[in-house]
Amino acid sequence: MKLVFLIGSGAVGKMTVGQELMKITDLRLFHNHMTIEPVIEIFGRYDGKTIQRLREVVFEEFARSDNYGMIFTYMWAFDRKEDWDSVEHVKSIFAPYGTEFYCVELVAPQSVRLERNSTENRLKHKASKRDIAASDARLTDADENYRLESYDGEIPFDNYMKIDNSNLEPPAVAELIKSRFGL
Repeated sequence: MKLVFLIGSGAVGKMTVGQELMKITDLRLFHNHMTIEPVIEIFGRYDGKTIQRLREVVFEEFARSDNYGMIFTYMWAFDRKEDWDSVEHVKSIFAPYGTEFYCVELVAPQSVRLERNSTENRLKHKASKRDIAASDARLTDADENYRLESYDGEIPFDNYMKIDNSNLEPPAVAELIKSRFGL
């Protein structure tokens, strides 16, 4: 099994690149809003504990499956120990099954990400982003309060790549990832 962590700041293109990568590989996409949006709909607010429990079930069942692999999108705050622990925890769920781990970090300037924050595909799959002004504010707030881009050599994956996708279309980014890792 293969597990690809597709990480990056808000609106960098994680879900969209993941969708394209799924089209050209046998990997399945589990983007972070697949658990966020239903919880917000049911509870009327973001509930991190419930979101985490739902993800646990998906990870545990998928790890035991005979699927080729998963793409998981994640906004990793490198200055938060909890985020490091979360990544290690997910790896620990998959590790007993001989999983190969990959990490792809997407980066783009805030100006590019703010433009992407209101794309049709994003709004279709992420209802919580449809209030553009509030979503833009959350994006800039996250940029100001967390370090969402890794330092050189910081990511502890043997299979790691960083892609500035500012001027690359999602299918091209997906092809780069597939080719680099032989997925």
